[in-house]
Amino acid sequence: MDQIDKQIGLTDSLRLTIPRACRFAYEVASNRGARHDADEIEANEMDAAATLPLCAWILAEMVRYSQHGMDLDAAKAIVDGVTKKRYPFIEKIDGRVYVDIAKSAREAAVLILWHEYPKRVSEAALFELLRRHQYKKANADMAIKRIQGVVDNDNGNLKLRSIGIQEAEELIDLSERVESLAKDTKK
Repeated sequence: MDQIDKQIGLTDSLRLTIPRACRFAYEVASNRGARHDADEIEANEMDAAATLPLCAWILAEMVRYSQHGMDLDAAKAIVDGVTKKRYPFIEKIDGRVYVDIAKSAREAAVLILWHEYPKRVSEAALFELLRRHQYKKANADMAIKRIQGVVDNDNGNLKLRSIGIQEAEELIDLSERVESLAKDTKK
């Protein structure tokens, strides 16, 4: 990393930008973990939030640079796959959110709002999303009523409160543990 910037034949991306990004990721991964005091904010989550997308960008940039002579669609698919936000249990199609781990309309509502956070979602839009999940009208209506304790309702526009975010993250953690256990059982 210290000498690549002198390689005149390389593009600025390879010569300067990628090495600088790598240095940042290296510094966070190598030095931050050991220097936290007990009275400081736990930095692991924010470090991961910074470095994971950065590392995805580095890989995508390297694919983009090396794609010459490759099928352009194949290179784009690789870049899209590397940089895609990963929620294996949530997909968004044309602005509509679908969740795969909800066991009830209420859980689906909480997870949809979690995915859209910090944006607000109207009750009408949430109702339609729940109906797309094949919940009956009565169940969708009841779910919206039952989440009122975990949302901020601004004239029918909903946003999860911290208690709702915590609930959604617990559902996600539980789902990941179940999936991990299932994988271990298959081995």
